[in-house]
Amino acid sequence: MNREWWAALPPLPLPHEMQQWDRQAAELGILPEILMENAAAAAFRQLSALCPRLAGKQVWLLMGSGNNGGDAACLARYLRDAGACPHVFHTRPLEHYRNETAYHLQTARACGVPFLPVAALTETPRALPHPHILVDGLLGTGFSGQLRDDARRLISFVNGLSPRPLILSLDVPSGLDAASGLPCPDAVRADATVTFAAAKPGLMLPWARPYTGECHVGPIAMPARVREEGPCSFRLLDSHALDLLPAMTAASYKNTYGHILIMGGRPGMCGAGHLAARGALRTGAGLVTAAMPAAGEEQVRMGWPEIMTLPLGDTGNRNWPAQIPDDLRRRLHQCRALVIGPGMGRGEDSHAFLAALLKEPGRPACVFDADALMLLAGDPSLLAALGPGDILTPHPGEAAALLHCPGSAVQQDRMAALKALCAAVPAAVVLKGAGTLVGQRDCPTGLSPLDVPQLAVGGSGDVLAGCAAALLARVQESARPAHQAACLAVALHAAAGRILARTHPRRGNVAGELADALPRAMTL
Repeated sequence: MNREWWAALPPLPLPHEMQQWDRQAAELGILPEILMENAAAAAFRQLSALCPRLAGKQVWLLMGSGNNGGDAACLARYLRDAGACPHVFHTRPLEHYRNETAYHLQTARACGVPFLPVAALTETPRALPHPHILVDGLLGTGFSGQLRDDARRLISFVNGLSPRPLILSLDVPSGLDAASGLPCPDAVRADATVTFAAAKPGLMLPWARPYTGECHVGPIAMPARVREEGPCSFRLLDSHALDLLPAMTAASYKNTYGHILIMGGRPGMCGAGHLAARGALRTGAGLVTAAMPAAGEEQVRMGWPEIMTLPLGDTGNRNWPAQIPDDLRRRLHQCRALVIGPGMGRGEDSHAFLAALLKEPGRPACVFDADALMLLAGDPSLLAALGPGDILTPHPGEAAALLHCPGSAVQQDRMAALKALCAAVPAAVVLKGAGTLVGQRDCPTGLSPLDVPQLAVGGSGDVLAGCAAALLARVQESARPAHQAACLAVALHAAAGRILARTHPRRGNVAGELADALPRAMTL
């Protein structure tokens, strides 16, 4: 890919992409033996931080058949030099190891590191000194599918050790899928994982944490050219993303920061429209107008004079118009971005209004949320009207409706669900939930590593929709504004949730407080 806005975000290469990085590094003249040496050095630094007094410590290192095993063999040499007592347990005959793994195996043996077959662990464990530390170098990022019975038994043995040693996994806990973050069906439960060159997507997903423990990236001197030019399907939406928020403009005025139009909040569901408007204002929109059936006007405003309103229909009207009224059409062409759906309802009037809006020539880019998503799911002709400047923000249930599949299928493979959604529409898609994913055709997938319980409240998604629209209005000059705005909104929204975690550590916050935390989140 060309250098795009996301180049400043930490890369998350998939296993096959990491292999491509290694090949590219070799083409530049970096010997694989050097990268493996650097990986072992990075692991040693991390282990030293976890256990500063290594001298005299009994360390078991499990050496698999691939490069992960080579990392373990090389690390054993560092440990011996530090005064520890390493034993390497290999899963295949020593003469069967090849290339850089064989090189480091031979070097470690020449330096006096003892190597034993892994059967020595499970057959006669009491004959060996019980470890203070266990290093998992069994299966690396190349593992996929299901564990073989022998590997599963060995992983079960490791997890069942008592007293439990400190467990460090190299690159990825053995048995964990580096792409999905799921055990297959079991995995080493490490206290810490040191992953090399860059984190892998699966390691950053919240459900992987019981297996990875604390996850650290160990630099191995992978050339910057490889990191910049090598393929990378995922990018991490952590605090680095907040550095990419649009800067304030000198000599600016309210229109500099965009006028946002919120369409939602029919009577009985007006809070959703209010929260979307509040989210847009707190993200820095210069102006926000909320349009709704006239009967809901005051409920959407909720005493906020900063939220301008555009009531539709006569006083007391509770339905959306079937055609776009002239006053709304004028406002549409004054705005840079729209939000439609929060508290909109799913009746025939809502469907007719959404259809009319999507046919409106020159409509601004739109964030579709909540009820609008369900209306889109029920009418393929509406989906066909979406463009690459739009954003969809489904939770798993709404994603399932859009894909016409059970909700459980979305949660079982969220990455596949996101891929299917991006194939169905040209818009950017935010698949909400723990480990939120952001995708769009021909763009890397943004991955939020966070599971923030304070975000799991009614109205949180409405705030996110308003936040996304405010950012969408600010990044229109970008080559991929919808993708950029969606990624930044997810990172900012999560940061606001983390702020609330300080004051509401056991939840109890409300969505309005989440919106109000957005300005502070921008400064993290």
